[in-house]
Amino acid sequence: MAGAIASRMSFSSLKRKQPKTFTVRIMTMDAEMEFNCEVKWKGKDLFDLVCRTLGLRETWFFGLQYMIKDTMAWLKMDKKVLDHDVPKEEPVTFHFLAKFYPENAEEELVQEITQHLFFLQVKKQILDEKIYCPPEASVLLASYAVQAKYGDYDPTVHKRGFLAQEELLPKGVINLYQMTPEMWEERITSWYGQHRGRARDEAEMEYLKIAQDLEMYGVNYFAIRFTIKPLDKKIDVFKFNSSKLRVNKLILQLCIGNHDLFMRRRKADSLEVQQMKAQAREEKARKQMERQRLAREKQMREEAERTRDELERRLLQLKEEATMANEALMRSEETADLLAEKAQITEEEAKLLAQKAAEAEQEMQRIKATAIRTEDEKRLMEQKVLEAEMLALKMAEESERRAKEADQLKQDLQEARDSERRAKQKLLEITSKSSYTPMNSSTTALPADLPTFSLISESLSFDFKDTDMKRLSMEIEKEKVEYMEKSKHLQEQLNELKTEIEALKLKERETAMDILHNENSDRGNSKHNTIKKPQAQGRRPICI
Repeated sequence: MAGAIASRMSFSSLKRKQPKTFTVRIMTMDAEMEFNCEVKWKGKDLFDLVCRTLGLRETWFFGLQYMIKDTMAWLKMDKKVLDHDVPKEEPVTFHFLAKFYPENAEEELVQEITQHLFFLQVKKQILDEKIYCPPEASVLLASYAVQAKYGDYDPTVHKRGFLAQEELLPKGVINLYQMTPEMWEERITSWYGQHRGRARDEAEMEYLKIAQDLEMYGVNYFAIRFTIKPLDKKIDVFKFNSSKLRVNKLILQLCIGNHDLFMRRRKADSLEVQQMKAQAREEKARKQMERQRLAREKQMREEAERTRDELERRLLQLKEEATMANEALMRSEETADLLAEKAQITEEEAKLLAQKAAEAEQEMQRIKATAIRTEDEKRLMEQKVLEAEMLALKMAEESERRAKEADQLKQDLQEARDSERRAKQKLLEITSKSSYTPMNSSTTALPADLPTFSLISESLSFDFKDTDMKRLSMEIEKEKVEYMEKSKHLQEQLNELKTEIEALKLKERETAMDILHNENSDRGNSKHNTIKKPQAQGRRPICI
């Protein structure tokens, strides 16, 4: 009895100790995750769990977003998750998105996962036209997106129409010009072919470096009312508010976050950031060396394949020559046999004619020797003798002609045999060539140990010393200078593309953003100039 009561008490205490949980669904730009969260968890607990799952360490750029009555809101770190105005039905859905944007993506984004998430989000905002992008820049960005997805351009693989199912350009850009999808694909592919050799992370970074200069990059828009109230004669101050209190709080939260990030950029990097940057530099150097090694192996393999193809082509050519020589030899043998047979027949005919001529001569002698007494018989005999002489003469001429023809056939037979002997000699020469390899072993023989490059490379160890880091820094500076030159060349190419497609533009389909962008471009205005103006007047820009 006492044991049963104790067991019930222990079971009830164990039941009380189990924490209450609820299901949360996290939507990233390319994945979906679900977690069981405790009721007492705060926003920071859930946010840290998501970052650990993704392997993300640059957490200050991101946040968890949810919707309240068609209004965007962000999960607060110091407030319980269920204390927010989130839907009560499970799973509770949050979107893991970039909340704050870097001023210079190449310098501030260290981790590859951070860069990839920014790339996916900025790309979606451009395609959804939340970030306005000029048509010529849209084509260039699309080419980098294709490079990041498909790798290097290969005409044998990436044939016409391979981008037909891809969403690469904003619909506003497509509708603005009288251009078919094939024409857009042709222009994107022409840029895509120039990005050969760039890895996925490099193509994504080039995409972000172009996108960060767009006017609406990193800008959030809200419907507000504001009034300018001069509180001081020297300083002008303006106030703004919204009809929704939640929107005011959101604007304040974004202002505070942008200010904190602004101050963070101006301070020295923390030890954690320094370690991440050092690891990123080492990883970048390691990947660069790995890409160089793979490029060398690929080049060696291509050279070996070209050598093999050349040897196969040469072998096929030799086989064709041998076949032709055999056919010529067979024809020569057949010709020689025919000439020999014809010569034999001609020789037998000549012998037969000579025999007939001898018989005719004997007949003539016999007729002459026969005495004919009567005049008629004598005349008849003389006539027969004359005919016999003429026949004998013809027989002699025919015999002489046949003898000459027999000599000519013998000569032709001798020439045919000489041709047969030369064909056999050429066949022997071709056979000896096909069994001899004309190249040295270093260029013709396929390297049997070619696959062992990967085994050898795996045993390589990287020792990054101070001198190596200095050399890497100098290379990075050199790359920056080259990037500036490429940027100038890139701007010229963009201007050429803009001029090329301007003739196909439909003026009546221009949106307000297109008109505003063209006016700013004509005036030379940009968001960088807009930020510099208040700084030149001693004012501080406000980033929202």
